[in-house]
Amino acid sequence: MTSKKYTLLAGLGCLIASTGFAQVSPSHPYTAPHPLYGTYSVTDSNYYSGKKLQQHNDFMVGTSDYPAKPKDMWEIGIKGGSFTVNGDVDARFLKSYGFGGHIRKSLGHVMSLRLEYVYGSAAGLNWRPSSPNSYRPGAGTGNPWAAAGYTDRIYNNYRTKSQDLSLQALFNLGNIRFYKAQTGATIYALIGGGVNTFRTTVNALNGNSPYSFSGGTQDQPNKKDELDRLKDLFDDSYESPAERDPSVKWSKTFAGYITPSATAGAGIAFRLSPRVNLAIEDRVIFNLKASDLLDGQRWTEQGVPGTTGVLSSDKDFFNYLTVGLNFNLGNKSKRVEPLYWLNPLNYAYGELRRVPEIVLPDSDGDGVTDQFDQEQTPAGCPVDTHGVSRDTDGDGVPDCKDKELITPTICQPVDADGVGKCPCPGPECGVVKNDDCATQLGALPSVHFNANSNKLSDDATATLATVASKLRANPNCKVVVVGYCAATKRQQQLSWDHVNKVITHLQEKEGISGDRFIFSSGQEGGDCDTVDIRAAAPGEDGPNTVAPPHPNLRKK
Repeated sequence: MTSKKYTLLAGLGCLIASTGFAQVSPSHPYTAPHPLYGTYSVTDSNYYSGKKLQQHNDFMVGTSDYPAKPKDMWEIGIKGGSFTVNGDVDARFLKSYGFGGHIRKSLGHVMSLRLEYVYGSAAGLNWRPSSPNSYRPGAGTGNPWAAAGYTDRIYNNYRTKSQDLSLQALFNLGNIRFYKAQTGATIYALIGGGVNTFRTTVNALNGNSPYSFSGGTQDQPNKKDELDRLKDLFDDSYESPAERDPSVKWSKTFAGYITPSATAGAGIAFRLSPRVNLAIEDRVIFNLKASDLLDGQRWTEQGVPGTTGVLSSDKDFFNYLTVGLNFNLGNKSKRVEPLYWLNPLNYAYGELRRVPEIVLPDSDGDGVTDQFDQEQTPAGCPVDTHGVSRDTDGDGVPDCKDKELITPTICQPVDADGVGKCPCPGPECGVVKNDDCATQLGALPSVHFNANSNKLSDDATATLATVASKLRANPNCKVVVVGYCAATKRQQQLSWDHVNKVITHLQEKEGISGDRFIFSSGQEGGDCDTVDIRAAAPGEDGPNTVAPPHPNLRKK
């Protein structure tokens, strides 16, 4: 009969699975425009309760950054499976069963509450014999084996019938998905508390007489043979009440103990359709008062027949392993699936997919956005990073209108076309005397290198661009490029490398003629990683290139 029940349950599960995995047509109500939560449109106000409607309206007009939490469906479920006692007597799994149902409501995408009822019948049988006098006289109410007249040996057994009602908190993260919209399975953990009632009976009599346990091997029994013998011997009547603890409340209504309980467990649920899921779950139920009497035995053996036992240190608990079907209830046009099945990242991903390309305004088309542009530049004029027209020679006329791109300082001020007016018509006009170069060029910046490095940084490159601009504006001036340190061969070579790097950059990248430099490396009185640039003094001259002092030490 039991196998037929399991076959029917398996067939029902296959039928639901075959319908649940069917493809959803494009006209399905869940396929709404802009499915920000995967199964509904965030713009549809039907999904929000009166308390959440204001937040929804604020979100729609942009005054709230967060959409409101939608109304979701309730879940009801039925389940059945193995209901056993973990205690002092071995469990008989084929004789133990349990079933129940629940109602569940989500509080958010991770946490939900569940009210569950369980009915269970657990059985057990020890295949090793025990002493019938191991119960301590006076400690409890009734020794079923002594009352039945056993004096030699017994085989502890029990049947426990229990009911449990509990409120549980369930926690899951399986619905938070980064790489797809909908999860097909979710793993969860649970914890809760409630009320439990149970009653335990013992199979001590064969009709009205004690069993005859003769036969078998008492000292070293074979487990399989002994179990087969005992199963054939016992009649499964369980007519004798187990020991009872008078300190724990006994309910006549429930015909057993009634105490607080605690529960914990874990499970995995498989989404078959938006309405149905299949769950496999295992949880333990702790009876908080008479927890060592779930199997009717709470005394340890002393090893000598006829002696009394002592209380065992471990407590019994129920184990409830089940398979169940869960159903989502609610109007799908007004409620979404339970939130523990919806991916909260769908909204964020949906918004990111719809963000248009950001185009910053640049009204004058100079490549610098209006936010940072300091000038409305005419079309075709090159600008700096601030959107201001370039003026290479600093004469006040932008390069795009300057007919004399490099006007010597002595020929300024210039006319509207950027052409200079030198003060004299003779051949000496435009010639800068050496003693004027320091004044014309002004203080020139230094170039800094990282320690033991010969690479120009971005800041150093910008510094040399400033130097080049001044040299262009004063074409008859020379500069001395000075590197420092000569205490070791390494310092001498690195100083040469620094000076050579600066001169080479100004020649190749800025277009300054090589004959305008005086090469001076290995000097004292300065920082080894710094190159100074100064205007040449009147009459000062020197080579613009020098052979490396120690070429074998040149840094690659």
